[in-house]
Amino acid sequence: MNSVASHKFSARTQLSALLLAGTMLSAPAIAQDAAPPVATPTVAAPTVPAPAPEAAPAATTIQTITVVGNQRLEAQTILSYLRLRVGQRYDRSILDQALKDLAATELFKDFQITDNNGALTIEVTENPVINRVILEGNKRLKEDKIRPEIKLAPRQIFTRSKVRADVARIIELYKRQGRFAATVEPKMVSLDQNRVDVVFEINEGPKSKVRQISIIGNEKFSDGDLKDEMATKESSLLTILSSNTSYDPDRLAYDQQKLRLFYLQNGYADFRVISAVAELTSNKQDFIITYVVEEGERYKFGDVDVKSELRDFQPEMLKTLLPMKKDDWYDAKLVEDTVESLSETAGLFGYAFADINPEFRRDPETRTMQITFNVAESPRTYVERIDVNGNTLTHDKVVRREFRLNEGDAFNSFGIKRTENRINSLGYFQENLEIERKEGSAPDRIILETNVEEKPTGELSLSAGFSSIENFLLQASIRQRNFRGLGQQLQASVNYSSYSKSIELGFTEPYLFDRNISVGGSVYRRDLNSFNFINNDRQTTFQQVTTGFQLNAGVPLTEFMSFFGRYSLNYDDVTLDRGIYFFGDQCDPLVAGRYLCDAIGKRTTSLLGYTLAYDDRDNRIRPTRGQSASLSQDFAGLGGSVKYVRTRLNASKHFNLGSRFVLNLSAEGGYIYPFGSAPTPTSDKVRLTDRFFLGEPQMRGFDIRGVGPRVVRYATVDLTNPAAPVLDTSSEGQIDDALGGRAYYQGRVELDIPLGTGAKELGLRPSVFLDVGSVFSVKRPTLTTLADFRDPADGLTKYLCRNSTTGVTNFATNTPDSSGAPTGQFTTCATGFSPLPPFEERFFGDTWMPRVSIGAGVNWNSPFGPFRIDFAYALRKEEGDDTKRFSFNVGTQF
Repeated sequence: MNSVASHKFSARTQLSALLLAGTMLSAPAIAQDAAPPVATPTVAAPTVPAPAPEAAPAATTIQTITVVGNQRLEAQTILSYLRLRVGQRYDRSILDQALKDLAATELFKDFQITDNNGALTIEVTENPVINRVILEGNKRLKEDKIRPEIKLAPRQIFTRSKVRADVARIIELYKRQGRFAATVEPKMVSLDQNRVDVVFEINEGPKSKVRQISIIGNEKFSDGDLKDEMATKESSLLTILSSNTSYDPDRLAYDQQKLRLFYLQNGYADFRVISAVAELTSNKQDFIITYVVEEGERYKFGDVDVKSELRDFQPEMLKTLLPMKKDDWYDAKLVEDTVESLSETAGLFGYAFADINPEFRRDPETRTMQITFNVAESPRTYVERIDVNGNTLTHDKVVRREFRLNEGDAFNSFGIKRTENRINSLGYFQENLEIERKEGSAPDRIILETNVEEKPTGELSLSAGFSSIENFLLQASIRQRNFRGLGQQLQASVNYSSYSKSIELGFTEPYLFDRNISVGGSVYRRDLNSFNFINNDRQTTFQQVTTGFQLNAGVPLTEFMSFFGRYSLNYDDVTLDRGIYFFGDQCDPLVAGRYLCDAIGKRTTSLLGYTLAYDDRDNRIRPTRGQSASLSQDFAGLGGSVKYVRTRLNASKHFNLGSRFVLNLSAEGGYIYPFGSAPTPTSDKVRLTDRFFLGEPQMRGFDIRGVGPRVVRYATVDLTNPAAPVLDTSSEGQIDDALGGRAYYQGRVELDIPLGTGAKELGLRPSVFLDVGSVFSVKRPTLTTLADFRDPADGLTKYLCRNSTTGVTNFATNTPDSSGAPTGQFTTCATGFSPLPPFEERFFGDTWMPRVSIGAGVNWNSPFGPFRIDFAYALRKEEGDDTKRFSFNVGTQF
């Protein structure tokens, strides 16, 4: 305990007689308890001579007024609160009113008036000044949540009414947290100079849960169906992570509306909730909620009509667009959506405040609901002014340039919706920003008000973690997506893992010279180690070091279509481990494979490309509806040593299925057409490092580069009978090298599944998916088989001996028997030669036939950083493909 806390404790112990006795409030079940008893001030009646019983009291003149006992307040200040003046006639009623006026000031804990034949003495004891307000015992509700809600503060005058109000307010805060058993006991610690410390001792108590929800009167729908519609959930093991199991009066009212909406959506137009009662158990830990409902009869739609007083609205045309039809079951949500749709349609014609009023005519006999949508006359509206509020860092022009309407333009609801989507896609402000529409200076004028709430756009992180692909990884990056508040992007990053390293610097200006032209560039160096697996051990195959830069620019062609151009210059150096794959100064195709030997070398790639993109999604960061498509082409050959044309197509579409379910369909594909000749007559014209690859993480259910053409080397051979060697084709001991392909395609169907509030607060976003794709089209490589190790003379499989200096190869000597005939047993290689055991290579996977996988995954914004876990199963694969069911990626920030 620190010194301050120790002093406070001892002072409170010594002055226990001054505590506010009985000032303790507890949380009730439904209604508030009465105010706690507080001692009333001592008020002495004025000492005036008692009149004779038979005569009325005589009025007296005030001779003098004296104030005593005041320390901080001036006497004149105290007298200003009273109606007493020297020379004034007074009687007992006037003195009683003066006492009431002193009490109303709440400045004094004790006061009295003494009358001595017109000489009035006002004796007061001032309320103390608050030195500190201390909260104790609050663990679930932090001080920064409580202090803004209470009125008492240091240097204020202490009053009991404020204490009672603050106690009630603190208890109300705990009620909103579902803690109805919370109690607050205020205590006062007297200090010198008429000062006090006010201490609120809080006993938070357990969180009150909803033990049971009972529904009485429902016949058409089960209790389970109705409970699924409610926000409040019963406490159980399945809802342990949900925050909706606590009792909340506001949520109780919300659930009544949810029930009513559910029945109205299913045709029960007469449905009503008769009562909703929440009962707190005796231990104040659980609630039992009981609903009594009356379902009524089910209705169908009758005649549906539209009447319009707007010149541009033709009722007959609008009637054909209505979603409801006669004899369909009545749906109040459909009616509401129709009103909103008609309002949006009116907004397209410039009527911002169109009055659309549905008129209902219920027929209990036929159980039909006839509806007429009345569109009242209203003036065409023009934008008078655009206001942007709340931006402290971001310049106004960054927001205004996203507006699809200008001041003076005719109002257009499509332009407003598009503007909201564009501002949300910036990622600078709160999610789901909406532009408010306010009436202007005239009936045909409208003010568009954008109230933004900025969020951090700078990122400075140092993270470390473990990935199933990269193993140990380390990342350091700094990024500002709204540099100087102008929407510019500045970034620098360094990445290190066991198999890749990179450093990159980049800058992007989205509006060059305040025109809708984006320019940017980056410089980078990337080191990549490709690998394969031998007995589940990862082995590095080739190393690729890329150094280069890229410049890019983009311009919009239409509202949804843009054109981007780019130029990059890369210097690549591809190498193999000379100690493993080289003999002498040459790459050994018998050890590395001819396809790896063809890939090594240094080359320069001069790349000029463009992208034509269409995008009308509602949010580019986390879309829920809309589609996007792009065509990209890159031309290599304007200088440099590499020549090809690479073409890619991408498309995606998002569907909002309601209830926060989002379906995403996406597809992409690409092809590389080479120019010039191949490195060698037997190799493909497209180098290994320029081809397309497919696998994790793009296609789940398969390992990294696990799909497509590959060469598998089987190195385990049983030479017990050299004339008939036995090749072990099991997964143990084989080497798998992915070759990639000139062409690929990929498709994905993914459904985002919403969770309850508790899981959402934890940052959990699960999904289920189906992936399909393939990579193919590569020239079949020249392979090594067991036949290459056969001695032409006797046809026996032998070890190949190689001179590590000259690279000369010959077969090991066949040991003869006593008669000189070959035995099939081979001696060791001659001096200066090392053996190369026999092996066989096989080529798999060069087919366009699709691979298919299904699975489920979840994103989690954990305290350790972003975490993604996927479980996938390959429904269809080709021979040679590498599958993988489980993958994860996790990191931590510090």
